[in-house]
Amino acid sequence: MTAAVVQLRNVSVRLGPVWALTGVDLAVQPGERVALVGANGSGKSTLLRTLHGLLPPAQGLVARHPALRQAMLFQRPHLLRMSALGNVALGLWLDRGQGLSWPQAKARATEALQRVGLSAVARQSGRQLSGGQQQRLAMARAWGRRPDVLLLDEPTASLDPHAKREVEALMANFAAGQERPLTLIWASHNLGQVKRLATRVIYLEAGRVLADLPVADFFNAAELALHSPAAHAFVQGELP
Repeated sequence: MTAAVVQLRNVSVRLGPVWALTGVDLAVQPGERVALVGANGSGKSTLLRTLHGLLPPAQGLVARHPALRQAMLFQRPHLLRMSALGNVALGLWLDRGQGLSWPQAKARATEALQRVGLSAVARQSGRQLSGGQQQRLAMARAWGRRPDVLLLDEPTASLDPHAKREVEALMANFAAGQERPLTLIWASHNLGQVKRLATRVIYLEAGRVLADLPVADFFNAAELALHSPAAHAFVQGELP
């Protein structure tokens, strides 16, 4: 088996008096598309931030290759008061790991905007774009870094149906369209999206992983009920 791109070993994370994650073991292989599901407060965002290194574990170990490149998208992207092109280029130029001059950063930013269909608005202020365009801009900013792992926290939660389809298409395109595997790990409340995009589903409840299954098994009611009654109850409650 290929070495995991990131691995958690008995990881627990404390946020103030609350244990937001408890005893999480997780290994993600290159090219996997891993969806994190569960109710609000179940630990999905905390797990993403722990994987990205934003939250240190109180217990356990997070292991990743030193050369691993990661990028993370938040539910509401933070955009600077500058053009769409500038929002992408500045981050690339400031990232010393990229080693890009300003002209090189602008050239890669232009390529990234083209990749997400935003070339026409490159000179417009990023903060004046629509919600769907802002999320695509954030994806351009992430893709420009050439990440091995892309982490996304509810990337389509606040978007209209058309914008959701656009972002989903980009997620699938990013995962499939590179010479090397791009690993996706994202939190979602949209089980239809999970079924369409994921290869693996992790169900969290109160900071614990209660199910970790291939997508076909997770959406097989009999299999899921046998493996994790709690996850089965969640799915049945969420499905229309």
